[in-house]
Amino acid sequence: MLHVYSNSERIILRLMDRTTRLAPSPTGALHLGNARTFLVNWLLARQNGWDILLRIEDLDGPRIKRGADRQLIEDLKCLRLDWNAEPVYQSHRMQKYPQAIDRLVADGFAYPCICSRKEVEAAASAPHAEDGAAVYPGTCRGRFASVEEAAAQAGRPPALRFHVPDETIEFEDRFAGRQTFDLSGLGDFVIAKADRTPAYQLAIVVDDAEMGMTDVVRGDDLLDSTPRQILLYRALGMNNRIPNYYHLPLVVGTDGRRLAKRHGDTRIAHYREQGVAPDRVLSLLARWCGIEEPGTAVRPHDLLDRFQLDHVPRHQIVLTPEDDRRLLSKHP
Repeated sequence: MLHVYSNSERIILRLMDRTTRLAPSPTGALHLGNARTFLVNWLLARQNGWDILLRIEDLDGPRIKRGADRQLIEDLKCLRLDWNAEPVYQSHRMQKYPQAIDRLVADGFAYPCICSRKEVEAAASAPHAEDGAAVYPGTCRGRFASVEEAAAQAGRPPALRFHVPDETIEFEDRFAGRQTFDLSGLGDFVIAKADRTPAYQLAIVVDDAEMGMTDVVRGDDLLDSTPRQILLYRALGMNNRIPNYYHLPLVVGTDGRRLAKRHGDTRIAHYREQGVAPDRVLSLLARWCGIEEPGTAVRPHDLLDRFQLDHVPRHQIVLTPEDDRRLLSKHP
């Protein structure tokens, strides 16, 4: 284990046999798509007696928007999605990550990399993923004997990358079913930036392990993050801490792309500003969760007896102009 909890931490976290988390990032506002995933997570947890923690994932410094964390919390409260402890901020946990980073380097699972993003993207052998991220071609793998040597040659601190083995990972997703990933095309991924800020994949694993996460519910845009995270769990000696994963299809616009500004204003805050009652928003989200005719006066607890994970659609949900008009309509 990476950390031994003090008595005060045990009281704060109130860990139970099963624990999940709502983990918004203050890089943007909570929109209908995020809210639908959170509602599924909340319903699944409350039906089964799991503890729910709220973790604000605020390590992506340049993209963090001032005040977005408070807005996210306010939006969740407005939708009556609650949790079981005070919110935890990743940025307040910076002392938690160095031990894991150092262990991965010492055990040979991670290595220093002095390549710039431009150099990675320019590499002829670097195909691009759907999100535009280049797959690292392994330029610095085995290049330096130590982090110090890499820093001396580059004249600056290096980033650290995880050495992805040439193998296949399989796992059973509790919603999406059996998943198989050929790691040969994954690319060595960053676990720590040059300033030692932990990258997303590393921070998620450390936090989920220390907070006792047993069940992770999220959008299927993060499905290919799962093999990376499983590799980290294994490398850190935490095979028994790998959570159950549930990856849900996204809510998309009529163009089939994930919700963004190009689809109009789909923020929960926007509908509140327009006078839309939270119950009406929840009614739409409930239909997207496979609950038929939820009515217009809906609260999350009203849905507990009607929600079934097996009824959640297996396909992407399309936000239509009619959905938006129905929300903004002054009539039921």
